[in-house]
Amino acid sequence: MKPFLMLLLVTFFFGCKGNQKEIEVPMTDDQSVEAVRQDADAHPGKLFMEAECYVCHNPRTSRANMIAPPMAAIKLHYIDSNTTKEAFTKALIRWVNDPETESKMPGALKRFGCMPYMPHPDEALTKIADYLYDYEVEKPDWFNAHFRSKLRKGHQKGKPKEMAYQNPEKLYAKVGLGYVKTTQAQLGKNLTQAIRENGPVNAIRFCNEEAIKLTDSMSLMHNAVIKRISDKPRNTSNKATNKELYYIASFKKTVAMGGEPSPIVEIQNEEVQFYYPIVTNALCLQCHGKPNEHITAQTRSILKNLYPNDQAVGYDINEVRGMWGIVFDSNNH
Repeated sequence: MKPFLMLLLVTFFFGCKGNQKEIEVPMTDDQSVEAVRQDADAHPGKLFMEAECYVCHNPRTSRANMIAPPMAAIKLHYIDSNTTKEAFTKALIRWVNDPETESKMPGALKRFGCMPYMPHPDEALTKIADYLYDYEVEKPDWFNAHFRSKLRKGHQKGKPKEMAYQNPEKLYAKVGLGYVKTTQAQLGKNLTQAIRENGPVNAIRFCNEEAIKLTDSMSLMHNAVIKRISDKPRNTSNKATNKELYYIASFKKTVAMGGEPSPIVEIQNEEVQFYYPIVTNALCLQCHGKPNEHITAQTRSILKNLYPNDQAVGYDINEVRGMWGIVFDSNNH
């Protein structure tokens, strides 16, 4: 992707959060989910992973017959709320090229031993990392029950907590972040097409007409409720509740002090509620900055027409303009 196009993508993804220039037949939720799955299935990283890595890491192997941990477990241990795609890619390449590198999976190392050296090119490993980071990974049938058992054992008195997944908040934070990343990826893909069709103005129209539909489709795919929330909403359906206003204020305080925000996770019976901030950058100001300073007259005119009660303006760089809110069933993870 060209750098300029990527800048535009980031601007309107974080600012408004493609399709054809004129949408003649709206895509249904089922069609959107199928499109997402087809996109994931065609990813070169997935294809290479299945051809090379599944010799040992096949998720369809029974737990008793596994000779290496499934890729879902690797993702769980190597990606947390502070892990960037670049950092994960470097860690994966370093680990595969030097399997004796300190592992983040001591349990797997004890059970399976050190992974043998596999001379895969860095380019292929980069594609695998890209897929693992952005998409859901197939899990074995026994995976969720196994990790729930680990959670229970990890909280028994006197049991060491050596692994991150033994803390349920950390486990579900990773799940929520995974949903955020996959939803961002699909919104980004469609916004890219919208920009290619008719420039940034078309991306604004996409946000108005299709972004919520696509987010709902990702909710269906993940069996979760995924939404964007704001204290200064552009779309009134994204208006925060009193509790959500408190969380947004907490994220704002952390960011304003230069801190790194962490997800908020609430576990109530079998339901998990996850919250994570949306933070502006310099490019976001083109849609959410100060009128007549950051936002052009044309952009402002379109925004006023599409969102008569728009409040999502006046931001500066590195400010929290809202957050992701996700609800899912803990038994599915």
